[in-house]
Amino acid sequence: MATAEQLLDSDIDTPVPPPKYWETPMGRKVVIGGAVALALAVIAALWLWSSAPEYKVLFSNTTDRDGGAITASLDQMGVKYKFSDGGSAILVPADQVHSVRLKLAAQGLPRAGNVGFELLENQKLGTSQFVEQVNYQRSLEGELANSIQALAAVSQARVHLALPKPSVFVRDQQKPTASVLLNLQPGRALDQAQVSAIVHLVASSVPELTPANVTVVDQNGTLLSDTSNKGGKQLDPNQLKYVEALQQNIVKQVESIITPLVGQNNVRAEATADVDFAQVDTAAELYKPNSPPEPQAIRSQQTSESAGPGTNNPSGIPGALSNQPPGVATAPIEGGAPAAANAQANTGPTRKDSTTNYEVDKTLRYEQKPMGGIKRLTVGVVVNYRRSVDPKTGKIAIKPLTAAEVAQINELVKQAMGYSQARGDTLNVTNAPFDGIDKPAEEALDWWKDPNNLPLAKDIAKYVFIAMVIAFLWYRILRPLMKPVMKQFDKAVEMPPEPEPEEPEPEPEPDLEAEAAARQEVEEQKQVQVYKNNLEMAKSLAQHDPRIVANVIKEWLGAEQ
Repeated sequence: MATAEQLLDSDIDTPVPPPKYWETPMGRKVVIGGAVALALAVIAALWLWSSAPEYKVLFSNTTDRDGGAITASLDQMGVKYKFSDGGSAILVPADQVHSVRLKLAAQGLPRAGNVGFELLENQKLGTSQFVEQVNYQRSLEGELANSIQALAAVSQARVHLALPKPSVFVRDQQKPTASVLLNLQPGRALDQAQVSAIVHLVASSVPELTPANVTVVDQNGTLLSDTSNKGGKQLDPNQLKYVEALQQNIVKQVESIITPLVGQNNVRAEATADVDFAQVDTAAELYKPNSPPEPQAIRSQQTSESAGPGTNNPSGIPGALSNQPPGVATAPIEGGAPAAANAQANTGPTRKDSTTNYEVDKTLRYEQKPMGGIKRLTVGVVVNYRRSVDPKTGKIAIKPLTAAEVAQINELVKQAMGYSQARGDTLNVTNAPFDGIDKPAEEALDWWKDPNNLPLAKDIAKYVFIAMVIAFLWYRILRPLMKPVMKQFDKAVEMPPEPEPEEPEPEPEPDLEAEAAARQEVEEQKQVQVYKNNLEMAKSLAQHDPRIVANVIKEWLGAEQ
């Protein structure tokens, strides 16, 4: 039976396992190259992640049909896009929003807008009158909706018109009506003046449509055009704005004139104005008494005087003789006494009439009072105590104002507000300490507790994370892999120049015995090394593939038998 030494010294050729691929020089280069490529890929991914483009809304609240057409067009143009979290908006890079919108508008996208009078451009021959009327109504509704959407607070609008058929009978005629549905922008609202403008816009665009027959509703179902109060008794928003502006103006004037005396933030004022918005027209006709002792003005005066014919009353003794008619009158021949007696006998009674017309005092006055007159003003002013700082201790001391200072402030406020005692205005000036004015200011938050620094902290954390990843890749992967290559490169760079050939020295005479001993020693070392190598190979073979060793031993046993 052969011994272990014979087994190891035998000439059997045992296969030596080849070295692994990454242990070869080419494999090491491939591994290093792959690691470098991986590190560069990770760095590029981090860079792209940190410099990702900002996306902004291209279109929102689009229909499914328009959304599909828009995304298909974006794919054709090669524009990257994504959807918002709720899927209600299409997002594109911020620097391409305007250019993409222009390109899509050239293609007629989105098409969900209101159709206007362009609907009548494609009329076909043979269209019925009913279809023409329907298309006209749709066109009118679309044009009105587009006009209403021009308002900044309105996102979308829909208009419904109810146009009755005309009738030749007056009793059968009906007035048209209109309904407007508004979708307002987030956080926006319409005041009453804007709603009234929309109502009159629609009413003016449809024949025989009155503002009372126009209804405006928002997306929450709130009735904006309240038609319940049409008597004009409700408050006008413009009037409320006028009153508020008047009060604010008075407060501003009062505070601006008192602030230089008491300092900033040491005066508060409020004003209430009672404004009369009634428009009054007065016509008066007055008559003054025109009798003494008042002066009199004669308008006209007329005087007339008349004398009656001469008649003699009966005289003498009553009887037949006294009742006889007078005899024939004869002219006197001479002397004037009988003529005078006759004239005296013919003189009758005299009548005088006098009429005087005086002027009557009359005053006609037409007075028109404009609306918006101030009926009464009420102003309240609160002034803080005077503050003083002790130069020694630095403490703040407060003390009330003197009576003279309060009276001075009172007079100044009266001048600023336009005080009128006849109008019944009231003014109250109070001197009292303000709560919280003299308290110490709150300490500022630390920078790590301030919520305003949170975005900056996120950016810093992102870049720190990128720097840590790059440092890890360099010190843990790239540097260890490149270290052998760099060493070889350094050796190649730092290799000393070849020495210049020197003249050979004369060789001494060889010592044959020493050379023989040296050769024998080298041979012995080689044998020992071969023995060690065979022993290590046998151990490795027994560990990795014991079947080969078992087969060899079986062959040895069979050969000995």
